[in-house]
Amino acid sequence: MEVIPFNRGFHARAGAGLRHAFRSLRYRNYRLFFTGQAVSLIGTWMQQVAVSWLAYRLTGSAILLGTVVFCAQIPVFFLSPLTGALGDRWNRRNILLGTQIFSMLQAFIFFLLTVTGIIAPWHIIALSLALGVINSFEMPTRQAFLMEIIDDKKDLPNAIALNSAAFNSSRLIGPAIAGIVVAVAGEAVCFAVNSASYLASAWALLIMRFVSAKNYSGKRFLDDLHEGFRYVRHNRLVRDMLAVVAFTSFFSMMFPVLLPIFASEVLMGDSHTFGFLVSGAGAGALSATMFLAMRTSIKGLGGVINLCMFSLAAAFMLLAAPPLLFTVIIMLALAGFSTIVVIASCNTILQTVSESDKRGRVISFYIMAFTGAAPLGSLAAGYVSHRIGAPFTFFCAGLACFAAGIFIFFRLRGKKYRA
Repeated sequence: MEVIPFNRGFHARAGAGLRHAFRSLRYRNYRLFFTGQAVSLIGTWMQQVAVSWLAYRLTGSAILLGTVVFCAQIPVFFLSPLTGALGDRWNRRNILLGTQIFSMLQAFIFFLLTVTGIIAPWHIIALSLALGVINSFEMPTRQAFLMEIIDDKKDLPNAIALNSAAFNSSRLIGPAIAGIVVAVAGEAVCFAVNSASYLASAWALLIMRFVSAKNYSGKRFLDDLHEGFRYVRHNRLVRDMLAVVAFTSFFSMMFPVLLPIFASEVLMGDSHTFGFLVSGAGAGALSATMFLAMRTSIKGLGGVINLCMFSLAAAFMLLAAPPLLFTVIIMLALAGFSTIVVIASCNTILQTVSESDKRGRVISFYIMAFTGAAPLGSLAAGYVSHRIGAPFTFFCAGLACFAAGIFIFFRLRGKKYRA
């Protein structure tokens, strides 16, 4: 058993350098997967910006923004334990192909409703709920699928970091493009681009060459679920990481709710401003993934998590200061960096220390914590900002993150865990 110390500090073994940051790309299947995801995710972020702006344009309601994000994410909370267990039984490539096809259809329906002018708030809610169901299959399967396309399992942490890099690169590029497209051509074009972008990820999956891992067998499905719950309950490190992910997700994933309000009512801007704000957070998140990709060990990540929780608190509280576009973007970049370091570090630790035959189910709990807490935070952010405004809502979130940083300090630092 490996002993995982959490008291090594922020600078513990930062890795072999930039040349090692992209080492997972030497595997053909992973290169295809990475490239397809990168293209598809740009369209995904374009759609997310377009949906948020469309919902706010139609109603001017912060509550609707929170409701839309809630509906897109809450199915994952309820379904991911089931889909994680199914991913251990079924062919994961086929599951991912199915999710790409259904996501393409969802985006195309968004395009048709918007371009014909019949889009209504209830359409946005229903389609967001449908996407949440699709993602409940896609997200845990995608994470577990990495084990099948990485030949040397020692490179798994790097593959996870590069996957996060693709996500956050698209988070930087997609919203910036969407802000211009929405202003020039309208939201429908973003939906059309997103629908077409899924062809890239589907094609990458189809042309991979490998023998898929055998389906999980030998136990009843309900026994698999119970075993997963029991494993998480009795593994303290796994429990701690899941708690940190859930807390961070609840308070930090408020951007889709609060940034349209911040852009239009606080900064007196438009969709361009909104795109810049989301891209600012994406720039910080991208730099975080490169920082993590250069590491070769999970040792010391406890101290990193603790420090980044405090920096996240500072960024949120400073957003309540008199707003200037440049300073707001800087604070959002710091928040994006801190959020991704915390969440991706927890993901890396979980996948590294979990037993291989239970990894899919552990990942499903990670997904449940990450995307299950987010809609609750989004819903709360919509109602709170409606009453006290977006800047003070960020300030309150910062106070909560500061308190969490103190808790993590005493909970994690100076302790050792066994995987």
